[in-house]
Amino acid sequence: MPPPLITIAEARRRVLAATRPLGHELIAVTQALGRVLARDLTAAGDTPPFPCSAMDGYALAPGPAGRRLKVVGESRAGAPAERAPGDGEAIRISTGAAVPHGAVAVIRQEDVDADGELIHTRADTAPGENVRRPGEDMTAGTLVLRAGTTLQAAELGAAVAAGAGAVEVTLRPRVQVLCTGDELREPGASLEPGEIHNSNGPMLTALAAGCGAVTRPAQRLADDRAATERSLHGALAGADAVVLSGGVSVGPHDHVKPALAALGVEEVFWGVALQPGKPTWFGTRNGTLVFGLPGNPVSAFVTFALFARPALARLQGAVAAGRLEGTAVLSADVPRNPHRDQAIRVRLERRDHELVALPNGPQASHIVTSLIGADALALIPAGDGVLGAGTEIALEPLPGRC
Repeated sequence: MPPPLITIAEARRRVLAATRPLGHELIAVTQALGRVLARDLTAAGDTPPFPCSAMDGYALAPGPAGRRLKVVGESRAGAPAERAPGDGEAIRISTGAAVPHGAVAVIRQEDVDADGELIHTRADTAPGENVRRPGEDMTAGTLVLRAGTTLQAAELGAAVAAGAGAVEVTLRPRVQVLCTGDELREPGASLEPGEIHNSNGPMLTALAAGCGAVTRPAQRLADDRAATERSLHGALAGADAVVLSGGVSVGPHDHVKPALAALGVEEVFWGVALQPGKPTWFGTRNGTLVFGLPGNPVSAFVTFALFARPALARLQGAVAAGRLEGTAVLSADVPRNPHRDQAIRVRLERRDHELVALPNGPQASHIVTSLIGADALALIPAGDGVLGAGTEIALEPLPGRC
């Protein structure tokens, strides 16, 4: 007899409690896109490291409009001026170039009239005007990026500006996807009666890769106990997380749970009060995580988002994605499930300063097109009747959307 169903929150708590971050490695910052920082990163020096110009113009002493100054040199980015300007003098300067000693302001070239080697100023110039101060962005020793940060384009730029040539990051988890069923065929293959294409394999592999995992092509498990056990044995030996779809229910050809038990995988839970996704299974062996997800495509996608994705983030030491900021209101009545929370696929629209969630087509667990164009999962609490239009509901991000 199946055990009592547990809540989504309890299932996620048990998954995260069983998950420990992987080790670290040092890699070039240019190779770190998408990786998770393992240690705090501090600035090696001031940025910018010297006073520099915020504008193309002329470096000079502060003063009023109407001055007549002689241009006695030039400061370009990477090629500072060889001398400082004296009284009645200015230095032509480019954006980002070092401001010469003795010049504590820059006047924009739009605010001068040039006449050969002379300029006539048409604007007052205050001390520090159009000058970027040393350390204005970051100062030596200050914290720039915290451990657990996923390094995207902006973070990589900040790391390089802080002086980093290499960064210490967590190892990427190795994930193997296994799909059960004699009826499954490869993408594009001709189908005989009773056969279907294995959409879960590429979908779950892509979801894992999008979470930073190292993946291999999905494997198909035949509906045979011995073959299932052999494939699982190999997957467990070479992965930090194994993601299965199908075969975890109570049918006569569902061989996954007994095979896992025979291989020493300890069950943590089986059954979540969730629609779709009730027969979700989770267990561990020596730190390797095993997710038994339902076979229906939407169920597999939803349960991956709710349970596998936070675990892959935790393996990498990442700050796990939480709920979307704020909430949304339902655009239409939604029938409730008396016993299970529902995760419905929704599109989000801003209407009159309010975020509105619109169910994204039919919500049956086999309707994979309900995922196309969806922005989030709306969590509908269990209960009788309907949850009415205008009700505020919690949102969960979909992988790759938030």
